[in-house]
Amino acid sequence: MKGVSRFALGAAVIGVPLVLALLGPLFAGEPGPRAVSFTLGDGHWLGTDFVGRDVWQQVLHGGRPVVVTALAATALAYLVALPIGLISALTHRSWLEELLMRPLDVLLAVPSLLLILLVASVFEPGAVGLALLVALANIPDAARIVRAAAADAAARPAVEALRMQGETWWRMAVGHVGRAILRTLAADAGIRLTGVLYLVATAAFLGVGVAPDAADWAVMVDRNRTGLFVQPWAVVVPALLIVALTTGSNLLFDAALDRRIGSPRRTGSPRRPGNLGDSRRTGDSRRTGEKERQE
Repeated sequence: MKGVSRFALGAAVIGVPLVLALLGPLFAGEPGPRAVSFTLGDGHWLGTDFVGRDVWQQVLHGGRPVVVTALAATALAYLVALPIGLISALTHRSWLEELLMRPLDVLLAVPSLLLILLVASVFEPGAVGLALLVALANIPDAARIVRAAAADAAARPAVEALRMQGETWWRMAVGHVGRAILRTLAADAGIRLTGVLYLVATAAFLGVGVAPDAADWAVMVDRNRTGLFVQPWAVVVPALLIVALTTGSNLLFDAALDRRIGSPRRTGSPRRPGNLGDSRRTGDSRRTGEKERQE
């Protein structure tokens, strides 16, 4: 019941930003005339933003870019980091491990934002380009986390037994090691999604991937923070939606793992407390009978 309640809570928390991101543009309508910056009332029930646009309309339009970009970048990072980390942890060829991990160490030495700005100075990335750049910046440390967790799992006797039995690499890597590191990956995924959202927001604020005044939750938080104490809804609402997205993701990961690998498996019917005593009494009676026959 605890796992089910956590799963329901996570689905409810993450459902709000996802519904707004997917269906919000359908109900936003046409933008109205601009009003005075950072005001409340006059038909704007969440007020206006830093250029006088309706905040509620910006919220409805701004979810899809940040959600899709952040989720796509996180998924792409793990899509590359998982095979690199697993191969590096399970291989017995040191040259292959060096070939896979040393280029990532070079990327890891470059700050993520600086890497994005360097690439963006060569060509102008759109939303797809920004997702690729953010994924590239997250691949090195994600691969190192996968490798560290997989190396610990690969050192267990069960993996050595599978290797001696001639099992395939796929079964060892995915069937045993992959399942053993699920909790570590789930914890890292929630933290990484938060970092990706921050990186996307910072890049958007600097004009990489999106316009500085685009309808984007991350951009709204950055651009409207100057009027936080005058008109707080322009910052609080998109910030809460981003927090709900990351918190709901963590709750869903935890609940899914608890339901899948956290519950103990039942291999048979439980033994009743009286069975042990009955077996002892049966053994005592047998020994007594043997003594009588010997006498």
